[in-house]
This record gives sequence, C-alpha cells and structure tokens, in this order.
Amino acid sequence: MVALVSTVAYLGLEARAVEVQCQIARGLPRFNVVGLPDKAVGESRERVQAALAAMGLALPPKRITINLSPADLPKEGSHYDLPIALALLAAMGVTDAEQLGD
Repeated sequence: MVALVSTVAYLGLEARAVEVQCQIARGLPRFNVVGLPDKAVGESRERVQAALAAMGLALPPKRITINLSPADLPKEGSHYDLPIALALLAAMGVTDAEQLGD
C-alpha cells in the first residue's frame, strides 16, 4: 500500500513543498528513508517507531520505504517525524480513532 502526506522543506526563509510517500511491501523487514535526508531525518525511524509503540502499535514485519520527494532537495531537521508517522499509519490502514485506542 502507498500513502502520501504533504509537508515543506525550509531553505532559509523559503518553504518548498515536499511529498512524503510511504510504501509497505512484502520482503525482509526494513525501514528505509530515501530522498536526500540528513542525519536527523534518517533517525526519525527510531522516533516514529517509539511513538507507535507508545500508542500500542508495532511496525508490520514488511519492507517499509519512506520517499521524500523531490529527491534533489535537501531535507533537514526532525519536523519530518509527524508527516512520516502519518504516512506510515495511513499505509498500515490505521485511519480510525478506535484503532488508535481512543
């Protein structure tokens, strides 16, 4: 399944549109972030996984690929955590408050 979430990248005072694409596919369990992420964005996988665990959810044992598009635009900072988590939840099919424990 593929899910899309829109966000922005900050380049000085300019904000550029970024699309967060999440694909969950069969294969060996992995969590990859691609699309020119810096170290902080690459570490978001741990923060997102911890947030899901706090909600009582686990990552599916599948290949998870997060693509930050456009790929030629540098992505910096931890503000991508929320769009990545939302795209991942949508790709997992968690769209209902009941499934989130409310």
